Amino acid sequence: MSSVYVGFTLDVVHTGHLTVLERAASLGHVTLGVLTDKAVTGHRPLPIVDFEQRKRIAIGLKGVSKVIEQNQWSYVPNILELRPDYFVHGDDWVSTEPQLRESVITALSEYGGTLIETSHEEGVTNATDRYLRSFQMTSGARLSTLRRLISCKPIARFIEAHNPMSALIAETLVSNRSGQRIVFDGFWSSSLTDSTSMGLPDIEVLDFSRRINNINSIFDVTTKPMIYDADTGGIGEHLAINITTLQRLGVSAVIIEDKTGLKKNSLLGNEVPQTQDKIESFSQKITIANKAKVDPNFMVIARIESLILEAGMDDALTRAKAYIEAGADGIMIHSRKKTPDEVFKFSNLFRDSYSSIPLICVPTSYNKVTETELANNGFNVVIYANQLLRSAYPAMYNAAKSILENGRAYEVDQSLMSIKEILNLIPGTS
Repeated sequence: MSSVYVGFTLDVVHTGHLTVLERAASLGHVTLGVLTDKAVTGHRPLPIVDFEQRKRIAIGLKGVSKVIEQNQWSYVPNILELRPDYFVHGDDWVSTEPQLRESVITALSEYGGTLIETSHEEGVTNATDRYLRSFQMTSGARLSTLRRLISCKPIARFIEAHNPMSALIAETLVSNRSGQRIVFDGFWSSSLTDSTSMGLPDIEVLDFSRRINNINSIFDVTTKPMIYDADTGGIGEHLAINITTLQRLGVSAVIIEDKTGLKKNSLLGNEVPQTQDKIESFSQKITIANKAKVDPNFMVIARIESLILEAGMDDALTRAKAYIEAGADGIMIHSRKKTPDEVFKFSNLFRDSYSSIPLICVPTSYNKVTETELANNGFNVVIYANQLLRSAYPAMYNAAKSILENGRAYEVDQSLMSIKEILNLIPGTS
C-alpha cells in the first residue's frame, strides 16, 4: 500500500482531525507525526495536554498505523525523511499558513509526492481557540505548564496581572517579531500591584484570602500559568498552608524573598531600612515550603536580595548554593542597577555550578536588556513585574482630568478603547 504522512498537535481533538485521518487512511498506511511542545512554541499556544499524553491519544486514533515525533513546526524534515506518497492536510492553511504550505509542496516535488487537501468544515473550532482550551484547563494542567515552558523555550515571558482585565490583555495579545509569533507565556501575581490596585501600601498588609480571590477571578477567564509573589513568605508554617492552597488553584510557582521584618519594596534598596534573612533560617523556610508540595511540578523559587542590599556577589552565590541544597527549584536574582552587568555576572558564575536549575530575573530597572540577551546569559524566565499597573494609572488619571477640565468626555474619547473592543475581549459577550 501507499504511504501517507499527517502532522497534528492534538491539543484539542475535533472533527477536522477525523476528516483528515479518514482521507489519509483511504490512501494507504498512515504515519502520524505529533508535534512536540518545542515544535509548537512560537507558533501556537503551548498545548494544554503534554506531549506524551498527546502521543497516546494519537496511537488510539482510527486509521493511524504509526506515530512518530515531529520536532519542528515545519512538516518538511519528516516528509523528506519518510518520503511518503501522500501528505494530507486541511485546506484552511491556504489562508492561515501559506508559507508552510508552499514549503511542503516544494519538498513533495523533490521526489514526486502528492499533496491532498480536505475541505475546511464550517463550525469546527480551531484547536488554538482560547475558549475551547478553557474547557480543558484543569488546575493540574495549568500548574504543570511553567516547567514545560522552561524545558521547551529559550526564555519564558511573564507579565503582572492585577485583575482579570489585565490578565485578559496578557492572555490574548499576539505580536510579531522578526516573523515569529510572540505572546506572553503567563502571569505574575505581584504583591506590589495587588496591594496598590486596592489602595493599600506594599508592606504585606493585603491578606492572603483577598489575593486568592483575585487569582480565582483571573483563572476563571484565562488559561495561562501564574507565578505567585509571596514576599517573605511570612511564618514558615503559614507558608506551607498557603502553598497547599496555591497548588489546589493551579498556581505554578511561588517566589519567596530572603528578607525579614516589615516588607519594603526592593527597588528602594538601602535607602530604607531592610534586613536580609540569615542563610540558615531562610533555608529552613525553603525546606518547609518544599515539603508542602503535593504536585512535583509546583516550583518553590528563592529570591536573593544580596545585590539589592549591596551584600556582594559572593554572598549572593553562597546563598544560591544553600537555597538549592535546601530544596529550592529555582533562583531569582534581583538588582536595581540600570544595566544588567551584575545580574549577568551572577548568572554566568551560577551556571558554572548549576547548568539546569531555572534562573529568573525581573528587569524593572535595567529595562534596556533584551530577552535574547537574558537567554544567552542563562536566564529561563523573565518577569515584567509592574508595567501594566503603571501604564493603567496614568491613563485613568489623564482621562479623568480631561473630563474635569473640559466638562465633557469628547476630548478624551479618541484615546480610549472602544466599548466594542472591550466586549470582544471578554468571553461570552459577543
